[in-house]
Amino acid sequence: MYRDKRLPLTETTYYILLALMEPSHGYHIMQKVEKLSDRQVIIAAGTMYGAIENLSKQQLIKPVKTEDKRRKTYVITEKGKELLQLDFDRMQHMINITKAIVGGE
Repeated sequence: MYRDKRLPLTETTYYILLALMEPSHGYHIMQKVEKLSDRQVIIAAGTMYGAIENLSKQQLIKPVKTEDKRRKTYVITEKGKELLQLDFDRMQHMINITKAIVGGE
């Protein structure tokens, strides 16, 4: 089975991409990640903006035009959605195989 060299995503990257299924600006992304992760992932401002720059360079997110001139708003790209789905599938496989071996619901 072929595995994308960008996988696995870090937990922070995974949540940022997930948060950007809807357009958001940096501070709002930080809040969404904290909520989505049930406060397990809390991103500092410096980390957030470094991640935005990195994800933009990889073309996983892109800026979108908004009325608000003070904030840059971003959204996940199709490439980003594909990578997010690949990582989800990878983790789902791990969950399924673990249930089969260890047991579970």
